[in-house]
Amino acid sequence: MELKAHEAAVRSSTSLNEKQPRYKLVIFDWDGTLMDSAAKIVSCMQIAATQCGMPIPTYDEVGHIIGISLKPAIKKLFNIEDDKLAEQLVDAYKDAFVTRDTTPCPLFDGVNPLLASLKEAGCTLAVATGKARRGLDRAWAQTNTGSFFSASRTADEAESKPSPDMLLQLLDELEFEISDAVMIGDTTYDMQMAKTIGMDRIGVSYGVHAQVHLEALSPVALVHSVSELEAALFN
Repeated sequence: MELKAHEAAVRSSTSLNEKQPRYKLVIFDWDGTLMDSAAKIVSCMQIAATQCGMPIPTYDEVGHIIGISLKPAIKKLFNIEDDKLAEQLVDAYKDAFVTRDTTPCPLFDGVNPLLASLKEAGCTLAVATGKARRGLDRAWAQTNTGSFFSASRTADEAESKPSPDMLLQLLDELEFEISDAVMIGDTTYDMQMAKTIGMDRIGVSYGVHAQVHLEALSPVALVHSVSELEAALFN
């Protein structure tokens, strides 16, 4: 009996070690996908609105524009075309985010082990985010995760989502084909930019956009936790 138990354990361990990643290149959104930052983004946007004399947006209203580059997101959120007012709101938001608001932004449970597993399996990892470069670098420094990623594109380096520009730049830099890659995100903007170029996409339901809206953009999988995401990324 002990021998059979030992053989079963060996088979199980071998099977686990033989897991193969489904993609050579895994591209992540950041906010709402790897980092639980929605509460801070909402709070800072509300602070900015108050400071600039604008109506205070609700959690859901701000959630709807998370993922777009900041200035276009602000114009959409407040339904304004005035560039000067938009810039005032952008500056107020950035000030709130960096110096005034103390809402924590932890990584979602399981993110570090997931990134480590993918790297150990030989995957190349990248980030495509609506954050500015300075914001992503700050988040990487705070979470000590920057070393996992071979490349990234931010809002000040590419067209705003849902344009596929970030993805096309990453594919070009890292020398992968569309069929080698998957985009992972919590918003319809993430799903749409991948769909536009025929890239596989995985939606995560624990972020800011509703499951039904993610499903409408035909992801290859829709997951509800980081552990489910890991299962979806390995054969």
